[in-house]
Amino acid sequence: MATEVDLDAEQYEKHREAGRILSQVREETAERVDVGVSHLEIAEYAEDRIRELGGAPAFPVNISIDEEAAHATPAADDESTFGEEMINLDIGVHVDGWLADTAITVDLSGNDDLAEAPGAALEAAIDLIEPGVDTGDIGAEIESVIDGYGFNPVVNLTGHGLGHWEQHTSPNIPNRAVSQGTTLEVGDVVALEPFATDGGGKVREGSKEEIFSLQNERTVRNRAAREALAQITDEFRTLPFATRWLESPRPEMALRRLKSQGVVHGYPVLKEDDGCLVSQKEHTVIVTEDGCEVTTR
Repeated sequence: MATEVDLDAEQYEKHREAGRILSQVREETAERVDVGVSHLEIAEYAEDRIRELGGAPAFPVNISIDEEAAHATPAADDESTFGEEMINLDIGVHVDGWLADTAITVDLSGNDDLAEAPGAALEAAIDLIEPGVDTGDIGAEIESVIDGYGFNPVVNLTGHGLGHWEQHTSPNIPNRAVSQGTTLEVGDVVALEPFATDGGGKVREGSKEEIFSLQNERTVRNRAAREALAQITDEFRTLPFATRWLESPRPEMALRRLKSQGVVHGYPVLKEDDGCLVSQKEHTVIVTEDGCEVTTR
């Protein structure tokens, strides 16, 4: 016998509050993206605005340019500015560890169809969400819509569940048809995250890392590393954080030590082949008795 889920419980209200904050911040931030604007200015605006509205960043604002798909965030000394490029903003909010996740493409490159494709796929996926639906069927719909635009889904990136202090949990929501998916249930909180590309549809790891998360909490001898670890465990817990968020006077050195000891895990920038473009759209939904509730509209 299935356990009844109280969708009015405090945890779901906090998911909803995170979504309300995130929806506002996404729109305000996207409006500020333009040629000549600083990447760092945009990231810090969004993260500060989240805090002003009563939430906390669930992870560093991802600013992915052209062939980049995920895990790109500016360093503290980054002087990069936007050009006539395809720009993806991926932003997360948590309220007491309960999360919402969203993304939007701001296209300054003139590739309207590619920019539009993941949003159309996302809306088609949302229309399918209900208890008992198989995630493989959702992936098939996403793939079909993106294929209809003449592009490829990024098949080695997926949507995902959102847990308590966990940005990626089961179930995975594929961006292509798969033969064995997972059945969604009432109360599941999932981020649907289609990516479209004019490339081959598989991203690879680059060399740059600016985002990390706690992997194993253990004793470290180095003072700078020990101070950084204290901030990580107290402030970010198991959620991803940016190098620029650390208060250590030498955060890069502290993170190198923590990574070498297996304390933190780094997230390399994920990218398509050079010369290709990637677009993205994402919403968070709560599976309800008769469909789903989109928390990040």
